[in-house]
Amino acid sequence: MSFLAPRVPPPRSPLDGDPVRWYEERLGWATVAGPPVALVTGLRFDVLELSAEAGRAVLRRTGAGGTGPVALAGRRMRLLVAAGSAEELPGLLDWLEWGGISLDLTALGAGSRMAAPVPPGWSGSGAPGAAVWLRAPEPGRAVEASLPALRPAARADAAGPCLVRLVAAAAAECHRVRLLNAQQPARQRFASS
Repeated sequence: MSFLAPRVPPPRSPLDGDPVRWYEERLGWATVAGPPVALVTGLRFDVLELSAEAGRAVLRRTGAGGTGPVALAGRRMRLLVAAGSAEELPGLLDWLEWGGISLDLTALGAGSRMAAPVPPGWSGSGAPGAAVWLRAPEPGRAVEASLPALRPAARADAAGPCLVRLVAAAAAECHRVRLLNAQQPARQRFASS
């Protein structure tokens, strides 16, 4: 009597390789089918968008606990923040005394979308400038609780990063990058003289 073991199929990609299903079922985030797949902002999170150069400096200043998930798309960095934060950005910038100063800092809130980065652990799209996670959201974890939000300063037990500190750092770094870029042509003129 010979016994043949049943053939086991090879492992599949999580959720059959469908990023829409990964975002909707693992994170509970609304999507819009692509290509590229887009994440709907303003429902579970908003986004602060700034140059990658300023964004890298913000990540250095705030450390790992100062932001929530972070994505990079080409030369733009996207910091996920609590839903409703996009509406607060203009007033917050005024309060921080950055109002009226041209900053390369925008917010995506209700009614906006951002290109969905390839889920962590999946092979990339291969397209230059395609969105990728620098700090990915963790499935099975309440992502919203880890997003920067407006919180009472006196509450030491408040969970998650502070939106005010994040916006202050982002505004300062956006301004620094703008000033450095404005000095570049002047330095080049002096070097060629």
